[in-house]
Amino acid sequence: MRDPRIPITYAQAINEAITQAMASDRSVICYGLGTTDPKGIFGTTIGLEAEFGSSRVFDVPCSENGMTGVGIGAALGGVRPVMTHQRLDFFLLAMDQLVNAAAKWRYMFGGHSSVPITIRLIIGRGWGQGPTHSQNLQAWFAHVPGLKVVMPTTAFEAKGLLLSSIFDPNPVIFLEHRWLHNATAEVPTTNYKLPLGKSAVARSGSDITILSMSYLTVEALRAAEYLLEQYGVSCEVVDLLSLRPIDWDTIVQSLQKTRSLLVLDTGQTTGSIAGEILARSVSEIRIDFKQTPKRLAMPDYPEPTSFGLTDDFYVDAGHIAKAVLEQLDINPKCNLRQLKPQSPHDVPGPWFKGPF
Repeated sequence: MRDPRIPITYAQAINEAITQAMASDRSVICYGLGTTDPKGIFGTTIGLEAEFGSSRVFDVPCSENGMTGVGIGAALGGVRPVMTHQRLDFFLLAMDQLVNAAAKWRYMFGGHSSVPITIRLIIGRGWGQGPTHSQNLQAWFAHVPGLKVVMPTTAFEAKGLLLSSIFDPNPVIFLEHRWLHNATAEVPTTNYKLPLGKSAVARSGSDITILSMSYLTVEALRAAEYLLEQYGVSCEVVDLLSLRPIDWDTIVQSLQKTRSLLVLDTGQTTGSIAGEILARSVSEIRIDFKQTPKRLAMPDYPEPTSFGLTDDFYVDAGHIAKAVLEQLDINPKCNLRQLKPQSPHDVPGPWFKGPF
């Protein structure tokens, strides 16, 4: 057994969660495109076939709609499938199975039957992935009643939330950002679960609430550190973790304290989760905001492939710091591009070696 005091990667935490789930319950299976590949879906499924056998861990033909239907049928028959698509974009071919079958089943049968399937979808960008391999469509899934949608940020959260997802009676969309797979954290060796539908206060603060998700939480924390050091601005960073259901209790508690709100979103601006949070924050929550709440998301056009065009396309710590200062009516002392990741800009840092 590994030493829990030694940090492991996000990908290793995913692997450990699946391993422990399969060891504790023989109804859990793991399959998907690349599951038994030598690289093991960015390292998340390495060694599973050797440990549990090809009847429970297996690759499948490239038929997204078909493989999803197989998983839904298996779930209805008492199996707990963990199905993986190496890109969220590929899964769009299976939306009929997800929306018209998995998501509706529990409701149509009065709660007497459900589809306990966990669908892992990889999101993110970089290295010229372009408009058909970089999409962040979490708002699509969160729009559908009957689905739960999870976006963990740290290795600790990834393991605990995946274990909860696997043993939840409902279909869960589990979204992993590629730039997080190599991030490390201390992770308990125990089979622990984190509750679905709960957010986490990643950093306490008093001047403004920054609501973030997935990799943007990393950028939000960088921006918050800079703003405190350079401007004395205290940011509270709340990591959503769950996009359906959303943890409104934690959001309200933070807003009652700061009375200022900036919402970050890895997806396009129009129709975003950020837009939903802003709408409910100003129409349903009784907060005397000090200024109009704002959102910061990607532009409303496809994500470019070009190295040059991606330079200022994605939200980073510089954009976040600039938005906070504008919202608090503070003039920036310098060009905030200094907060951009070190060159090249399309990887999270010089330490990152892939794969994508």
